[in-house]
Parts: sequence; C-alpha cells; structure tokens
Amino acid sequence: MSVFERENADGIARGEKALLAVPDIVGQPASRSTDARIEEAKGLAEAISIDVIEARAYRIRSVRPASLFGMGQAAEMGEIAKEAGAGLLLVDAALSPVQQKNLEDATQCKVIDRTGLILEIFGERAATAEGRLQVELAHLDYQAGRLVRSWTHLERQRGGFGFLGGPGETQIEADRRMIRDRMAKIRRELEQVKKTRGLHRDRRQRAPWPVVALVGYTNAGKSTLFNRLTRADVMAEDLLFATLDPTMREIRVPGHDKVILSDTVGFVSDLPTQLVAAFRATLEEVASADLILHVRDIAHPDTQAQADDVATVLKELGLEGEGAPPQLEVWNKIDLLEGDRGDDILGEAKRRDDVMAISAVSGEGVDNLLEHVGKALSLGAKTYEITLPAGDGARLSWLHQYGKVLDSRLDGETLHLDVQLDPANKARFDSL
Repeated sequence: MSVFERENADGIARGEKALLAVPDIVGQPASRSTDARIEEAKGLAEAISIDVIEARAYRIRSVRPASLFGMGQAAEMGEIAKEAGAGLLLVDAALSPVQQKNLEDATQCKVIDRTGLILEIFGERAATAEGRLQVELAHLDYQAGRLVRSWTHLERQRGGFGFLGGPGETQIEADRRMIRDRMAKIRRELEQVKKTRGLHRDRRQRAPWPVVALVGYTNAGKSTLFNRLTRADVMAEDLLFATLDPTMREIRVPGHDKVILSDTVGFVSDLPTQLVAAFRATLEEVASADLILHVRDIAHPDTQAQADDVATVLKELGLEGEGAPPQLEVWNKIDLLEGDRGDDILGEAKRRDDVMAISAVSGEGVDNLLEHVGKALSLGAKTYEITLPAGDGARLSWLHQYGKVLDSRLDGETLHLDVQLDPANKARFDSL
C-alpha cells in the first residue's frame, strides 16, 4: 500500500475527540486576538465534526525548529489528551514534517496542523469532479513533503530487477514517484477543465449577460445571499467552507434582464499555499466577472481582519488594482448588530457609496443592493457611433434592450446610431 493510500485509510473519524493548541509566538505580529484564533480554529474542526474537548493557547518565546512548542508544553498536551481520551492534536499553525513527527512522538497523539485540517475539510466538501481533482492535487502536494514521517526505516527497499544489479528502489522514492506521476496527471486533467471553463466563459461573453461574483471570508453569508437572490438551494449552513465548488445562476437586476451570479469558495486567514494554487482555476470565474461583491460578516468582531485577508488573496490573484473588476462591499448580518456599535456601522454604511448594508436572512437592504448592482454594471457607459445594415433587426433590438439609443439616422440601406453602452456590453455587442 502506498503512503497516500495509507494516509487516507486512517483519516480523521467523525466525532473524534481532539485537543486544540494555538501557538502564541512572542514578537510575531497578529491581526487577530488569541481568543478569535481559537474560535476560528474550533470552527474549522467543527466543520468536519471533530469534537474539540479543550482548546489552549501556548505562549512561545522562541520557536523550536524540531517541535515548534517547548518539550514541556508538548508533554502537557500529551497529559491533557490522555486524561480526556483524545487521540488527536490540532495545531493552529503550519508545521514542518519534522515538527509534526516529533509532536506525535511527544504527545502520543495523531497531529494535524492548520493546513492539514483545511485540506480535510476541502476533501470532504468538494462535490464536483473539478473540485475533487483540485483537492487531491493540494493534498498530494502537502503529503509529498511528509513521506519521511510515514516511514520509520528509510532504508526499506523494493527488490531490484533487470540488469542493474544494485539495490532496488527505496519505498519512499517509489511513493514520491507515484505522487509526482499522479500530480502530473491531475494537472493535465485540470488544464482540460480550465479550457472547457474558458469556452463556457467565451460563450457567456458573446451573450449579453454580465457576470457578478460573490467573494468573501468563509461563513460571511455568501451562499445565504446567493439563495435569496436566485431562489436556489445551495448549501448554506453556519459552517466554515460550506461552499467549495462554484455555482452559477441567473438573476434580474434593475436595467439588466439577465445577470449571471456566481458563488465561490470562501477565503480564510493563512489559506494553505497549496490550495491557493490548486483553486486558481475555480477563482478564474472571479477574474472574468464584470462586478465583484465582497460579502462581509459585519457583525463579526474580526470583520476588518477578515476583509484584509480577502483583499490579500484577491491581490495575489491579480484581482485588485488597475484592470481588475470593480467591487462593492456588502455588509451582511446587520440583523445581528446591537447597541452603539451597530449604530456606528450602519451610519458608516450610509455615508459610503461603495457599501451596501443588508441581512441575507431577513432580506433587509437586498432590494437596495440590487439597485446598486444594476447601476454599477452600467457605470462608465460611453456613447458609441454604430453602423448597421437597415435590415439587421436582431442587433438593433439588442441595442435598444441593453443600451440607450440617443440618435438614429437612415442613409439608404445603412443605419447610423449614437448608442450609450457600458464597455462590457459594447464588447458583447462586437462579438455578436
């Protein structure tokens, strides 16, 4: 059995008891409080039904390359886990393979770091063939550096064959080769998926339908808003990463009979680099959007830090700055706001043109959001001189439906028009 087959065979069991350890490293800047980090890490664990029986922050004055935590702290974790009957230690940090192995030896627990935990969630939630391929690619990339941990005797070998004579291929080398081969095959399959997605995107570009993409921190309420706007039944639960695969539906907004709305995977702080790369194809839907709606859980105490994390990922994907789609911020969950803080937030939302305050659950503010989406999609409209054959009724009708015909002049068999169109619709018209 190969390493990755063995790893998957003894995966995390639902309801498994776990101890959560959050490293608080002295001198390392943090955008969130320790309590907020503990709550988010517990949320990640709950997303795949892990029972966190105790969560603790451990202050680390100097990082141990061999174990991250001090050995005294590791011994304490082992004792707590043993007394509570927990066989799993969750560490809210990225561990090196050596650190993971040494912590397992010191605590006598199976150790999962933050990257591994998020990969477990993605592996359980991915629903489409593309999503599963992306998760497998990320998981193999993660495992490739952890093969040493899986073999106690690195000298273990498979027998040689043929005329080479010498020692055979070591098991670890064989597993690395198998992982490399599988990763190459998945990348080829994902490249084909990317081409297919590109064809679909080109087809949408030829159609007169703008695309609006929902992005935001995980559990910000994107899927709840998506369901309200589309009357769809996308999974929308109070869980981190409830949505992994992109979903697209058509909606109507003022001034546009048909708009494609796309729901995307939620972002999270310290998103594993393997997943940023693996899900780039999925997030390309955002790059091709005419408008991005950044949905924020405005009632969350760390809403600004979450917004900063989303902005960081969008920047990494080239979706911020010049040439990127325009953005509107959607401040969701206003039904949960209370007291002076709620008044301050709602007051700020009213003063800003780029912010819409809503409750996706109650529907408050949603009509106003749709009005602004319609205006944003028409923003930057320009007047174009367009010439059509007098008998081209189809394209003339299209211009009347999706633009504003300011003037028309007939010159023999040719119709000269002055039409106000936004650049996206002009591009679509040119491709008709």
